[in-house]
Parts: sequence; structure tokens; C-alpha cells
Amino acid sequence: MTIQQLREKISNLAAQANQLIADKGDQVWSPEDQAKFDNFATEINGAKAQIKNLETMRELEADKFFNDATRKPQPAAGGDVEISALVAVALYMRHGSNVTAEQAAAIRNAMSTTTPAEGGYTVPAEVAKMVIDRLKAFGGMRDVATVLTTETGHAMNFPTSDGTSEIGEIVAENGAAGSGDVAFGTLALPVFKYSSKQIALPLELIQDSAIDVVAFVVNRLATRIARIQNMHQTVGTGSGQPLGLIPASTVGKVGATGQTAAVTYADLVDVKHSVNRAYRGSARWMMNDLSVASLSKLVDTVGRPIWIPAITEGAPDLLLGKPIAINDDVPAMAANAKSIAFGDLSQYFIRDVSNSTTMRRFDDSAFALKGQVGFCGWTRSGGNLLDPAAVRLYQNSAT
Repeated sequence: MTIQQLREKISNLAAQANQLIADKGDQVWSPEDQAKFDNFATEINGAKAQIKNLETMRELEADKFFNDATRKPQPAAGGDVEISALVAVALYMRHGSNVTAEQAAAIRNAMSTTTPAEGGYTVPAEVAKMVIDRLKAFGGMRDVATVLTTETGHAMNFPTSDGTSEIGEIVAENGAAGSGDVAFGTLALPVFKYSSKQIALPLELIQDSAIDVVAFVVNRLATRIARIQNMHQTVGTGSGQPLGLIPASTVGKVGATGQTAAVTYADLVDVKHSVNRAYRGSARWMMNDLSVASLSKLVDTVGRPIWIPAITEGAPDLLLGKPIAINDDVPAMAANAKSIAFGDLSQYFIRDVSNSTTMRRFDDSAFALKGQVGFCGWTRSGGNLLDPAAVRLYQNSAT
């Protein structure tokens, strides 16, 4: 099946599942009703897995064709070579320093030079956007967090204050108001320098004019950075790396003994209501895809499913009426695992430093003797949950 056919299949199955829920209303579900719904859920999750696999294969294919301008730049009126920023980046990626003096000048004009140890060239805006788009497409945290871009990476502290338990008072006529000072704290939002690590690519591949070398290399570099950033933004320790959403949040419910790899309907209700109502309006769930498969078969007290598959493509599935964000860096259900998060996830802030995306090509003997070219990318980013009261966790039982 094609991706489009799989998406149509999911939409059709979701519509049938939702219709079954609507038809049953408040009636108690029979075993046959539950089996029918479970079959819909299994097929939907299977089709989603197929789509994910097909999209992964697409990412690995270099199926774009690159403009011949990378090899034949046109002289401007003044005699200098005039090429676009993307073509300049492609020239650098394909040929490194083995270009004409005019082409070298064009590359320098398009890509600002930094200290070589810090990454070689700062990429132009067009390539930086490709990197950011790749970061957004991978993992899940950037879909729900608040992304803040700063001009520099200087230390930044945010004031914090939890006012959810503060109340006013009644005072007698002519009476004095009591004191209720607000307690403020601060949370740091430092940035860290992320590297893709060096990758080695065959020289013939890089020089092949049929390959969109910019998209190919940037995709490889950015995917590595995206993986490590999403992992740190999810479960980072805060020591030498960002503090992730899960370690920064408080447990709202611990599963009963025996629930080392399970969660109940009552547990989820408890987690939902452990979050203050002030945060529940824009709240959502976040969990590993394996956890979604597990709880998609849970029912409420009259046997109705509490997981509702999305009918519209791109829309999230719902759990107890709230959207589900999939993030495979959230621990899967296991003994003592903090496997489900719920709350206003936009209170997690991701901080990016603008103009910090750099890239360097390596042509030294370690690569050249193998007929390879090396590349490495860098960017600066950080993250922290600025309002810990906004999110609560479900933790599986230890035994």
C-alpha cells in the first residue's frame, strides 16, 4: 500500500470506530462490541506503523535532482560569479576548497566563516531553516513545547511562582488585610552545543550531480542532532545537558502492585485530575507509541473505550478527551518507569540560539585514503520545564 492508501485506511477505520462509540452511547459494551473496537484499534496502529516505516525509507533515499548551477555558476555583470546561497553551500559540500577563486569568493559571501574549531562555516538562512524543520519533524517535543529563539547563548534565568494554592480572604469592615507574599524562584534555561558527530560519505556520491547534496547531507546531520536533542528534552538529567520534561515533572499517580507494564482507567483519571484545573484547558498526554498501543484497549466503567482514534489526517488521537502526543523517548511501560505525562506541555521551553548552526567538510587523509568526505554539523540549544506544576506523571509500579 502507498502512504496515501494507508492514510485513507486509517481514516476509514477511525470513522467506523467513532461510529461504534456513538451508536452504543451510554449502553454497557458487550464482549463482541469490545472485540470489534479492539480490531479497529489494532488495524489503525498497524497502518500507522507501516506509514512510519515507509517515511523512514523515503528519508534514506536521495531522490531529488540537483540544479546544474552547482557546476556552472554564471558570471554577474561585474565579472564576479553570482550564485545563490544554496548553490554556494552545494559547491562547498561537493568540492570543499577545490573550486575556482571566483567560486571560493561566492562561497565566502554566502557562508560566514567562524573559527574552524567551532564548526567552519555558519550556514545561510535557507540551510538553517532546513535544519530547524528537521528538528521539528523528529521526536515530538518541539510539537508541544514553546520554542524560544535568542540572539546569543548567554545565561538566562526565568522567574517562577506557583500560585495555584494561593487564596484571598474576607476582612471585617475597617479591618486590615492579611499578608500573602508571593514566593518567587528562578529556573535557568542554559544552552548546549550539539554536534552531529562526523559522518563519512563516499566521494562519488557527494560529487554526483543527480543528488541534491544539500538536502542529503543536511538531513543526515540534522537527524542525528534531532535525536539527541529530543532525548535530552524528554529525559535529560540537567547535568551537562538540558533537564528533560520527565525528570522535571512530579509524579501524580503510581500504579498498584503488579502494574509494572500496565495502567488502568482509574489511574489515568487520577493522573488527569492531579493537574490543577488552571492547566487542564490546553493539556495533553505524552507517551511512547508502545504505551498508546497498550492503553488503546482500555474502557471506562460501562465498557466504553477511552481512546478515540483521529478521523482527520494529522489530528491527534484522544484519550479521555485530550490529545495524545507520541514521543518514543518517553520510557515505555516497565517496572518503576515514568511512562505517561499529562498537562500543559507548552510550559516546557526549548531555547535555540539564532545563527548558531554551523557545518564543516573534512578532506584529511583519514577520509581521503578511503575515498570519503567527512562532514559534521553543530547547533546550540537547551530546554527546561519552566512551570513544574503544569505537568504530572504516571509511574508504573516497581513490583
